[in-house]
Amino acid sequence: MKTTIVCGVLGAGKTTFIRNILKQGAEKTVVLVNDFGSAGIDGEILSAGGIETIELPSGCVCCSLRFDLITTVQKIVDQHNPEHLYIEPSGVASPSGVIDALDSLKIQPVTVIGIVDATEFIDIYETDMYGWFFKSQVTRSDIVLVNKIDLVDKGKKEKTLALIEGLNKNAVIAPTVNAELDRSLLFHETSERKIEPGHDHALQLESITILIKRPVALELFMTLLKKLAANEYGQVIRAKALAQTDQGPYRFDLASRQVTSEPFDKEIKNSRLVVIGKDLKEDEIKAAALN
Repeated sequence: MKTTIVCGVLGAGKTTFIRNILKQGAEKTVVLVNDFGSAGIDGEILSAGGIETIELPSGCVCCSLRFDLITTVQKIVDQHNPEHLYIEPSGVASPSGVIDALDSLKIQPVTVIGIVDATEFIDIYETDMYGWFFKSQVTRSDIVLVNKIDLVDKGKKEKTLALIEGLNKNAVIAPTVNAELDRSLLFHETSERKIEPGHDHALQLESITILIKRPVALELFMTLLKKLAANEYGQVIRAKALAQTDQGPYRFDLASRQVTSEPFDKEIKNSRLVVIGKDLKEDEIKAAALN
């Protein structure tokens, strides 16, 4: 069984990458998703595209959910026997804990894909806002996708690529648009990894999950997302939602201060909004989402 870990900070493009890469091959595949927030969204997005998806509950697969990760991977091997397993850890997890868990199951080969957002990589790197775990997602990757490269100028592109190369000289570095990658790159020879003790991640982030029991007005919901992007309700790093609206089912996404929406492929029975950040005004966000 080939195994690929897809890591990257919140909003970098992990789920988009998996959706795109699986369109290129016909092998039997299972995706294991560990979403940040108590109501998973990424799993339903992947499942709507016909992808066999299994979700782990809220928590970090590199520490509190490590046992769940090991037992779930073993069940996937026993019950599904896929040719390829993709693991998408939460955007606040280092790949080290996942690699360590897979090593304990003697699962090889493992390829680590790190995805970074070209529009914000330099700022995150220089301010060290996420701590070491952010850099570890690059240093422990075999392939680094520098995503959203079309949204930055030449100077920012060159500086971003130079920083990444400085962090990981052995990685294949691939500038991408919409996280599109040639699938053949997944199967190059991977290097030996040193698993460092401890599991670094950004535990200081807050997560708010709001369940919405009735259809929402599309325009009003977009207004709420734009206010979240403008940090009117605290420092919002990431937000995403699946919601049944007055114009049908929609998927909403907030990353890098940009808000997007698109029609969803199927009816949404359980509308929900997940907001991730710091110093969040939970009561105000819930009031705005539910009223």
